[in-house]
Amino acid sequence: MDGTPHIAATPLIDAFGRRITYLRLSVTDRCDLRCRYCMKARPEFLPKSEVLTLEELEQVALAFVARGVTKIRVTGGEPLVRRDVITLIERLGDRLGAGLEELCLTTNATRLEEFAPRLAAAGLKRVNVSLDTLDPKTYHALTRGGSLDRALAGIAAARTAGLKIKINAVALKDTNAAALPGLIEWAHGEGHDVTLIEVMPMGEVEANRFDQFLPLDAVRQDLEARWTLTDLTDATGGPARYVRVAETGGRLGFITPLTSNFCAGCNRVRVTCTGQLNACLGRDGSLDLKAALRSGGPGALDALLDRAMITKPEAHDFRIGREGSSGASRDMARTGG
Repeated sequence: MDGTPHIAATPLIDAFGRRITYLRLSVTDRCDLRCRYCMKARPEFLPKSEVLTLEELEQVALAFVARGVTKIRVTGGEPLVRRDVITLIERLGDRLGAGLEELCLTTNATRLEEFAPRLAAAGLKRVNVSLDTLDPKTYHALTRGGSLDRALAGIAAARTAGLKIKINAVALKDTNAAALPGLIEWAHGEGHDVTLIEVMPMGEVEANRFDQFLPLDAVRQDLEARWTLTDLTDATGGPARYVRVAETGGRLGFITPLTSNFCAGCNRVRVTCTGQLNACLGRDGSLDLKAALRSGGPGALDALLDRAMITKPEAHDFRIGREGSSGASRDMARTGG
């Protein structure tokens, strides 16, 4: 099917003058890992009947492209666990150069060994891989049963396929804090960028968010005692602030939703696998694109995008402390990572 909506190509600009050019599109809330900062040990996944079809996901994506979105990141859950998702990625890849400039993927790498060649052939140039530790025992415990070897094999396959890889690591107090320099050294030695991320208070997990929280300003101080870090002006369409590590030669990013708000330059929105448009990661509230698409078609979908620009808040509401935390009540897997 040709999912191109016949609508005017008016840019998406929110009430604060920020132009929206980046869509994070979740294709599933399911995952083959159970990371302790992300979900419960026994999560309740959505019934498949509530999830957008691949054809509907394509329609939604192309509606955003028609309104000036130039970058789409396919997310989950773990996107590669969804059956036939590669066909959606290939169809979106066909739009590269026709409004869409970049198509990316966030993954835990457990299925990259199987899919990396087709992802590269579809037009993907890079993938973000969630990897918080290189210690097999810590990885197994943190992911509740995952295999580090399988993830590393996926990363190797992606590199062989010619994909640029960025390692995303959530900084966790008492779990991986001491091992972060080793992870950075390994990644830079393999030619991969690294981004460190503060844990975000989203949804309910079987842990105290404050006990997990490791502020990245403290991490940076520790790294500066070891290495020479030079601030960069690089931007990749996301919230990370980058430095160059002189001793490794690699690039290191910091995403700091709690210690240094990054909302002023926000250029992105998220769509869940159920078609809920979340204009802000750190606040509740959404618009139902699925209902609009099924009841009114592309025109109704387009009108809802305009409404999202009016309702998009200026900043998120993430806060964390011993007395409690605040943020979005939905979990990250359901939101789209």
